[in-house]
Amino acid sequence: MRPLNKRRPSGFTLIELLVAISLMALMAALSWRGLDGMTRAQAQMRQRADDVLTLQAGLAQWGADLDALATQPNTPSLDWDGRALRILRRGSASAGEGLHVVAWSRRAIEGTGQWLRWQSPPLTTRGELQLAWQKAALWGQNPSDEDRKLEVRIAVLDQWQIFYYRSDAWSNPLSSAGAATDGPTPVAPVAVTPVAAQDVTPDGVRLVLTLAPGQAISGVVTRDWLRPTVGGNK
Repeated sequence: MRPLNKRRPSGFTLIELLVAISLMALMAALSWRGLDGMTRAQAQMRQRADDVLTLQAGLAQWGADLDALATQPNTPSLDWDGRALRILRRGSASAGEGLHVVAWSRRAIEGTGQWLRWQSPPLTTRGELQLAWQKAALWGQNPSDEDRKLEVRIAVLDQWQIFYYRSDAWSNPLSSAGAATDGPTPVAPVAVTPVAAQDVTPDGVRLVLTLAPGQAISGVVTRDWLRPTVGGNK
């Protein structure tokens, strides 16, 4: 009789299973690293997009505040004291809303310079207006906890400069001579402008922002605003 052939048992050996499991684990680890990198990249792109939109909204709000400049007898409409630019503006919600005092400034928060905007509640009396004008100046120097609740962070900022357009030239608003200059605006101590002071509003305002590196947009950004009677907004 011929001997029966021995058949090999079907299935995998232990070594083959271990090799297969090791390969699957390696592929899973590589896939996870790839997915994690994609997730981080998407998060960074979303953050950069949000930063760009926030900066665009801030610049648009800056222009809207200047477009809505309000005038009152014996009341300043615009004032730059070296730290904060204060603006007296009309309300945007309704005709009977009243006026607002708006202030823009730069302040270090947690070690990072931030471009900030502050706005008062609606003002309907001269006493409220005068108090809000003074609070805006104090906010630019040493804000209280109450005033911090009214501020909005716009962008990470290294420094900023303000120039006024007068007599067909851009000049330092703190210069008594009003001579044109391309240099930085010096920082002066905050001085509360009396409400009764004469309002001499410039024909234009130039905003120069130096955005911090490492952000979605970095470097110098310049925005000019001119009175509509001078030549339209830029």
